[in-house]
Amino acid sequence: MNRVSERLASIAPSATLAVDAKAKALKAAGENVIGFGAGEPDFPTPAHIVEAAVEACRDPKNHRYTPAGGLPELKEAIAAKTKRDSGFECEPSQVVVTNGGKHAVFSAFAALCDPGDEVLLPAPYWTTYPESITLAGGVPVVIDTTDDTGFKVTVEQLDAAKTDRTKVLLFVSPDNPSGAIYDPAEVKAIGEWAVENGIWVVTDEIYEHLVYGDNEFASMPTLVPELADTCLILNGVAKTYAMTGWRVGWLIGPADVAKACTNFQSHATSNVANVAQRAALAAVSGPLDDVVMMREAFTRRGTTMHGMLNDIDGVTCIEPQGAFYCFPNLTGLLGRDINGQSASSTLELADLVLEQAKVAFVPGEAFGAPGYARFSFALGDDDMAEGIRRFAELVG
Repeated sequence: MNRVSERLASIAPSATLAVDAKAKALKAAGENVIGFGAGEPDFPTPAHIVEAAVEACRDPKNHRYTPAGGLPELKEAIAAKTKRDSGFECEPSQVVVTNGGKHAVFSAFAALCDPGDEVLLPAPYWTTYPESITLAGGVPVVIDTTDDTGFKVTVEQLDAAKTDRTKVLLFVSPDNPSGAIYDPAEVKAIGEWAVENGIWVVTDEIYEHLVYGDNEFASMPTLVPELADTCLILNGVAKTYAMTGWRVGWLIGPADVAKACTNFQSHATSNVANVAQRAALAAVSGPLDDVVMMREAFTRRGTTMHGMLNDIDGVTCIEPQGAFYCFPNLTGLLGRDINGQSASSTLELADLVLEQAKVAFVPGEAFGAPGYARFSFALGDDDMAEGIRRFAELVG
């Protein structure tokens, strides 16, 4: 008899967190490591949000259990914020507050997938998606995209991948890890395809405010209103408000799905920590001034990193349109002599670069895209420039 269930033994650890942990362990040992692994803003949480949490700590009502699906006032504020930011109108009863965005992802697939149901999953994809689908009994059907197509899936690709078992399409824009954004016409076409084929859409909108240049965020159920009854929206405070450690996300969906997710959460976790919910309330109902400041910094850093990566012989990189990642093609570096060593994959290259240059990035294998790599530009300008300089010096 197995000591650990097959279900959990089959889960791969989060590659992004593993890279971050390895970099931090080397730093703790005295190494001067620059990490491009973690997907979290380097800014502190805005002061007015922190103050709301401090005040909440002092209020005894926050020391007790509250409704499993979220504080009523936070659910109301999330509904208002969603209408403000994406134009999608929903009732507070359709909102389920979760323990971070990852919990929202897992709850979404737990609610929708029966064993054998297929989920269309464009690659590159965030490392948590396939694991959440599989744990829920679903089957990820990976659809490859490349830098030649801007890392965007087409309706034709979706149609070719669809089978009688297809139940869900996972859609992400702005995208992690590629930084790609679908324009409104593309979003609408995919949404209409989903409606025509009776396929649910799970749309992850957590990077909605991190959009650069002339690019535009578009919410699929807003553009395709008839999709609303077969669509789940995932979001959270982590990226927009520099609140990764506060662990507050949410799911918005039809009333029956929201109820099922709330029932599930009532047994799995009960309510999200009340102090964190109060902080999230201050975030989503407050001004976006800090968000604008962070976006300006990310715009500058993304432009700098993009240029520095493209200056390296053997590296090509599309310009990041959203989120805070560059996703360069590193196949030109594979097999090259690098200080007496060589790498046959980006997985091996990441280890080599960490060992020799003390620079950590996440290899494309983690995202279903071998040959590429994710470099986060959510770190200080000086560290970012120094890290890319070390990388270029080693592989050049």
